[in-house]
Amino acid sequence: MLLFGQPISRIHRLHRDDLNQTDDTLTIGFGDPPTPVPEPLASLLRQLAASAPQPGWLFPGRNPGQPVTYQTLHHGLRKLGFPINQARISALRQLVVQVPPPVVADALGIHTTTANRQAVNAGTTWSRYANRDRHR
Repeated sequence: MLLFGQPISRIHRLHRDDLNQTDDTLTIGFGDPPTPVPEPLASLLRQLAASAPQPGWLFPGRNPGQPVTYQTLHHGLRKLGFPINQARISALRQLVVQVPPPVVADALGIHTTTANRQAVNAGTTWSRYANRDRHR
Protein backbone atom coordinates (compact mmCIF):
# COMPACT_ATOMS: atom_id res chain seq x y z
CA MET A 1 0.00 0.00 0.00
CA LEU A 2 2.74 2.45 0.93
CA LEU A 3 4.91 1.67 -2.07
CA PHE A 4 2.42 1.10 -4.89
CA GLY A 5 -0.70 2.89 -3.64
CA GLN A 6 -2.82 -0.24 -3.92
CA PRO A 7 -6.16 -0.54 -2.11
CA ILE A 8 -6.75 -3.26 0.48
CA SER A 9 -9.29 -4.81 -1.91
CA ARG A 10 -6.37 -5.77 -4.21
CA ILE A 11 -3.78 -6.49 -1.54
CA HIS A 12 -5.86 -9.06 0.35
CA ARG A 13 -6.26 -11.11 -2.85
CA LEU A 14 -2.58 -11.23 -3.83
CA HIS A 15 -1.51 -14.68 -4.95
CA ARG A 16 1.95 -16.12 -5.40
CA ASP A 17 1.16 -16.31 -9.13
CA ASP A 18 1.03 -12.48 -9.10
CA LEU A 19 4.79 -12.54 -8.46
CA ASN A 20 7.32 -13.31 -11.16
CA GLN A 21 11.05 -13.78 -10.61
CA THR A 22 13.36 -13.09 -13.57
CA ASP A 23 17.10 -13.01 -12.96
CA ASP A 24 17.51 -10.72 -9.94
CA THR A 25 14.22 -8.87 -10.42
CA LEU A 26 10.90 -9.64 -8.76
CA THR A 27 7.83 -8.18 -10.45
CA ILE A 28 4.25 -8.01 -9.27
CA GLY A 29 1.32 -8.15 -11.67
CA PHE A 30 -0.76 -5.14 -10.73
CA GLY A 31 -0.86 -3.89 -14.32
CA ASP A 32 0.72 -4.36 -17.71
CA PRO A 33 3.67 -4.54 -17.75
CA PRO A 34 4.27 -6.03 -14.31
CA THR A 35 5.81 -3.68 -11.77
CA PRO A 36 9.36 -4.26 -10.47
CA VAL A 37 9.52 -4.65 -6.69
CA PRO A 38 12.51 -3.02 -4.97
CA GLU A 39 14.43 -4.47 -2.06
CA PRO A 40 13.83 -5.07 0.81
CA LEU A 41 10.15 -5.59 -0.11
CA ALA A 42 11.13 -8.07 -2.84
CA SER A 43 12.87 -10.34 -0.30
CA LEU A 44 9.89 -10.17 2.03
CA LEU A 45 7.48 -11.06 -0.78
CA ARG A 46 9.67 -13.99 -1.85
CA GLN A 47 9.58 -15.34 1.72
CA LEU A 48 5.83 -14.81 1.93
CA ALA A 49 5.28 -16.63 -1.39
CA ALA A 50 7.54 -19.51 -0.33
CA SER A 51 5.58 -20.01 2.88
CA ALA A 52 2.13 -19.52 1.32
CA PRO A 53 -0.08 -22.58 1.79
CA GLN A 54 -1.98 -24.08 -1.12
CA PRO A 55 -3.61 -22.64 -3.19
CA GLY A 56 -1.03 -19.86 -2.77
CA TRP A 57 -2.71 -16.79 -1.28
CA LEU A 58 -0.03 -14.47 0.11
CA PHE A 59 -2.42 -13.54 2.92
CA PRO A 60 -4.39 -16.72 3.66
CA GLY A 61 -7.65 -16.49 5.53
CA ARG A 62 -9.23 -18.64 8.20
CA ASN A 63 -11.18 -20.70 5.68
CA PRO A 64 -9.01 -23.18 3.78
CA GLY A 65 -8.28 -22.10 0.22
CA GLN A 66 -9.49 -18.53 0.75
CA PRO A 67 -7.56 -15.28 1.17
CA VAL A 68 -7.88 -13.15 4.27
CA THR A 69 -11.06 -11.08 4.08
CA TYR A 70 -10.99 -7.40 3.29
CA GLN A 71 -12.61 -6.64 6.64
CA THR A 72 -10.05 -8.63 8.62
CA LEU A 73 -7.09 -6.95 6.94
CA HIS A 74 -8.69 -3.50 7.17
CA HIS A 75 -9.53 -3.97 10.85
CA GLY A 76 -6.02 -5.25 11.65
CA LEU A 77 -4.36 -2.27 9.97
CA ARG A 78 -6.72 0.18 11.69
CA LYS A 79 -6.05 -1.47 15.04
CA LEU A 80 -2.33 -0.84 14.49
CA GLY A 81 -3.09 2.83 13.81
CA PHE A 82 -2.29 2.62 10.11
CA PRO A 83 -3.77 5.58 8.16
CA ILE A 84 -5.14 3.48 5.28
CA ASN A 85 -6.69 6.07 2.96
CA GLN A 86 -4.08 8.74 3.58
CA ALA A 87 -1.25 6.25 3.03
CA ARG A 88 -2.63 5.07 -0.30
CA ILE A 89 -3.28 8.58 -1.60
CA SER A 90 0.15 9.79 -0.49
CA ALA A 91 1.84 6.87 -2.25
CA LEU A 92 -0.06 7.53 -5.49
CA ARG A 93 0.75 11.23 -5.39
CA GLN A 94 4.43 10.53 -4.88
CA LEU A 95 4.43 8.08 -7.79
CA VAL A 96 2.77 10.49 -10.25
CA VAL A 97 5.26 13.21 -9.30
CA GLN A 98 8.17 10.87 -10.12
CA VAL A 99 6.69 9.05 -13.13
CA PRO A 100 4.21 10.25 -15.79
CA PRO A 101 0.63 9.45 -14.70
CA PRO A 102 -0.17 7.28 -17.79
CA VAL A 103 2.81 5.07 -16.97
CA VAL A 104 1.74 4.80 -13.32
CA ALA A 105 -1.82 3.94 -14.37
CA ASP A 106 -0.67 1.14 -16.70
CA ALA A 107 1.91 -0.29 -14.31
CA LEU A 108 -0.39 -0.35 -11.30
CA GLY A 109 -3.60 -1.29 -13.06
CA ILE A 110 -5.43 1.84 -11.95
CA HIS A 111 -7.71 4.03 -14.02
CA THR A 112 -6.05 6.90 -15.88
CA THR A 113 -8.55 9.30 -14.31
CA THR A 114 -7.33 8.30 -10.84
CA ALA A 115 -3.69 8.82 -11.82
CA ASN A 116 -4.49 12.17 -13.44
CA ARG A 117 -6.49 13.35 -10.39
CA GLN A 118 -3.61 12.50 -8.07
CA ALA A 119 -1.15 14.24 -10.42
CA VAL A 120 -3.24 17.41 -10.37
CA ASN A 121 -3.60 17.20 -6.57
CA ALA A 122 0.16 16.78 -6.28
CA GLY A 123 0.74 19.90 -8.42
CA THR A 124 1.78 18.24 -11.67
CA THR A 125 -0.14 17.45 -14.87
CA TRP A 126 -0.05 15.09 -17.79
CA SER A 127 1.20 17.92 -20.02
CA ARG A 128 4.80 17.10 -19.12
CA TYR A 129 4.38 13.63 -20.68
CA ALA A 130 4.88 13.30 -24.42
CA ASN A 131 2.18 11.00 -25.75
CA ARG A 132 3.12 8.73 -28.60
CA ASP A 133 2.02 9.73 -32.06
CA ARG A 134 -0.87 7.44 -33.00
CA HIS A 135 -0.80 8.42 -36.69
CA ARG A 136 2.60 6.87 -37.41
